Amino acid sequence: MRIVVIGAGAWGTALAAAASARHDVVLWARDAAQAAAMRAAHVNERYLPGVALPATLSVSADWAHALRHGSGAEALTVVATPMSELRRLLAAVPAGHSVVWLSKGFEQGTGALGHEIARQVRPGAPCAVLSGPSFALEVARGQATALVAAGEDEGLLQRLVQALHGDALRIYTSSDIVGVEVGGAVKNVLAIATGIVDGLAAAGGPYAPGLNARAALITRGLAEMTRLGLALGARAETFMGLSGLGDLVLTATGAMSRNRQVGLRLAAGLALGDVLAELGHVAEGVYSAATVVARARRLGVEVPISETVVDVLEDRIAPADAIRRLMSRQARAEGA
Repeated sequence: MRIVVIGAGAWGTALAAAASARHDVVLWARDAAQAAAMRAAHVNERYLPGVALPATLSVSADWAHALRHGSGAEALTVVATPMSELRRLLAAVPAGHSVVWLSKGFEQGTGALGHEIARQVRPGAPCAVLSGPSFALEVARGQATALVAAGEDEGLLQRLVQALHGDALRIYTSSDIVGVEVGGAVKNVLAIATGIVDGLAAAGGPYAPGLNARAALITRGLAEMTRLGLALGARAETFMGLSGLGDLVLTATGAMSRNRQVGLRLAAGLALGDVLAELGHVAEGVYSAATVVARARRLGVEVPISETVVDVLEDRIAPADAIRRLMSRQARAEGA
C-alpha cells in the first residue's frame, strides 16, 4: 500500500516509521532542511531524538510528490499535524484521496471537531480519524500500542487496519467518530487539571491534594467528557474505550504527556507563556480548553473541570484555589 504522512512531528514520524515496515511510505516535512537532515541521519532529532528511523522510510519536502504518492484507490493520506493546521491541509489534499487525520482537539474560533471540518471542506469524501492512548516515542520504538480508527466509511477503516495493524500496533474500529473525537479533545484539558493536582501534591503543605484527589478528578473528568459527547451525538460506550478512558488515563498520568506537564508547571508557579516556551511542542489542551467550554455552554452541558482549567490558563484563579473551588461545589447524585 502507498501511504503518505503529512507532518514530520513526533506522532507523524512515529506512525510513518511503523507503517514503513510493510508499506511504501512517504513522510512529508514542511521544512526542507529538516527533511534533508532526516534522510541523512535516519533520525528526527527535533521530535524523536535517538530513535533510529527505518531505511525504508522516504522523507520528502516536495508537496507535489507527496500528493502523487497518496493518490489512488488503494493509497492512504494521513494528516499528522496540530488541529490548527487540519482545515488548511484537508482543503489542500485533492478530492480523490482517502484521508485519515491524527489531530485531536476543537478548532479555535469555530469550535469544530475534525469530522465537522472534513464535512465542510471535503463533503462526501471518505475520511476517518485515528485516535487513542499513544505516546509517539513508544510507537516509534515498536512498543505495544492499541488505537481506534473511527469513521463512516467501512472500506476506509478496513484499509487503515490493513495498513497499520500488526504485532506492536493493534487497530480497533468504530463508527462513532463523534465520540472518538470528543474523547481525544477533552482528555487534553483534563490532563492539564490532573497535572495541577499532582503538582500541588508534590509541593506539599497541610491542604495539598493526593492520590485520592487525582482519582476523583479523572473519574469526574470522564463523566464531564461523556456528558459533552452525548450532547453532540456520541454513544456512551465509546467513552469507556480507547479514545475515552484509555486516552484520558494515559494523558493525565503519563510523564511524556505535554498537557500534564503544563499542569505540573502551572502548579509550580510558572507563567503559561514560560511553560509553553519550555515545552517547545504544542500542548493541544491549552488551545482547546476555552473551545470545550464554549461548545458545552451552547449545549447547556456542565463542564466544571474544564471551566476551572480555563480560569487557571487565563490567570483568573490560582491553581490551589482552583482545586478548592471544585471541592466546594454542591453535593449531588453521582450520575447527575
